Amino acid sequence: MDRRAAKPIEVFGPSGRRIAVEARVSARARRMTLRIAPGGGGAVLTLPPGAPTRLAERFAQDRAGWLERHLDAGPARVPFADGAVLPLLGADLLLRHCPGERGARIAPGAAGGPPELRVGGEAAHFRRRVSDWLRERARAEVAPRARAHAASLGRRPARISVRDTTSRWGSCSSRGALSFSWRLVLAPEPVLDYVCAHEAAHLAEMNHSPAFWRLVAGLVGDWETPRRWLRRHGSALHRYG
Repeated sequence: MDRRAAKPIEVFGPSGRRIAVEARVSARARRMTLRIAPGGGGAVLTLPPGAPTRLAERFAQDRAGWLERHLDAGPARVPFADGAVLPLLGADLLLRHCPGERGARIAPGAAGGPPELRVGGEAAHFRRRVSDWLRERARAEVAPRARAHAASLGRRPARISVRDTTSRWGSCSSRGALSFSWRLVLAPEPVLDYVCAHEAAHLAEMNHSPAFWRLVAGLVGDWETPRRWLRRHGSALHRYG
């Protein structure tokens, strides 16, 4: 889909709260649509080409009350900070800032507590180091699974990359390049594995035909359960960070 960023918009809710609205121009859009951004930190306004800026701003402001209600009802954001708990392959992981240490590593937690990701260095770099560690862990989890699933189908990915995408968990280009969201590492392992199999199957079937789903089933068996999990809980993975 052809999407281009437009000028960001700010609106004010009934309470006076300032709400950031990301504006995107889509060649496929026939009308303006507004939705809550993944993770609940703001909103996304999709515009058809040529939509006047003033009209877009009025459209978003007229719906500021709706935005405020839905943002308040959504899950709270969980920043990468000392003491925060996030899921790693579906299991709790406690973030700990350890200034006297170097790098980032997983260590056993306190008795009865979850394991810890111990991050060294200055507090100002804590968030970035946690993010970097999670991306590297995602690559380590995704790449071998994607290659193995592709090999089972007699295929080989041209490239495998990990990004911070908001609209897709994975993708397969016409040239065979696979891309995945690093946030999959926050999901249960069967969910991550399903997405790897899904994109690997596109190397053989670039569609969602019955033949495609038979390939996915041959790779992971039950694909419907992890697919439902993503639909129900996937948006909550964007609240971390």
